[in-house]
Amino acid sequence: MASLPPDLKAWRRSERQRLIAARTALSPTVLEAWRQRIDRFLELSFPGLANSRLAFCWPIKGEYDARHFARTLRGKGALTALPVVVAPRTPLIFREWHPGIELAHGPLDIPYPVNSSEVTPSGVLLPMNGWDKQGFRLGYGGGFFDRTLASLKKKPVVIGIAYEMARMETIHPQSWDIPVDYVVTEAGVYRRDPEGLAYLGEPQSGEGSALASPVCYAGEIKRD
Repeated sequence: MASLPPDLKAWRRSERQRLIAARTALSPTVLEAWRQRIDRFLELSFPGLANSRLAFCWPIKGEYDARHFARTLRGKGALTALPVVVAPRTPLIFREWHPGIELAHGPLDIPYPVNSSEVTPSGVLLPMNGWDKQGFRLGYGGGFFDRTLASLKKKPVVIGIAYEMARMETIHPQSWDIPVDYVVTEAGVYRRDPEGLAYLGEPQSGEGSALASPVCYAGEIKRD
């Protein structure tokens, strides 16, 4: 992975700081309400995750807290995992995690599993500091997830999780930036189409059916 041009690196750093500051200024009540909406949208739109090996990230700095949804999925039979930083500028690995598995603290003081089995995820819930209309993500600047996704033989379904307030016109993506497949916010679900993100609305449960929504099941996505 090449280095960012200095002006773009500085711009992304500034935008990242701005977006994190806006997010951390939100009240716990607002964050919890949005978390519940996002959980519901994920459950309705991606029932295939109940049979998945799902990687998610431990929340920091006001991010969406995926631990509640992960607990729901484990109750349905899913295996859940957390990312582990092996070394700088190298792909992440994922290790199984559920309450009871030992955790240590890594970069940014983020917990990670210590001795559990390594997992190849079929789905990823990926937090985003910012996101643009093409589905590209503004992360923390380490490039870990782009390297990881590029290294996997079979790319998992990647669902970016963010808030509407973090939407950007563009992150000015580079050749190594990898867009997410879906974006889920407190406002609903977006799917990445060839022309960019398409807003699918708020999924609604229907009488007598598991899903009344145009969102594809995550388990039905086929990759080339």
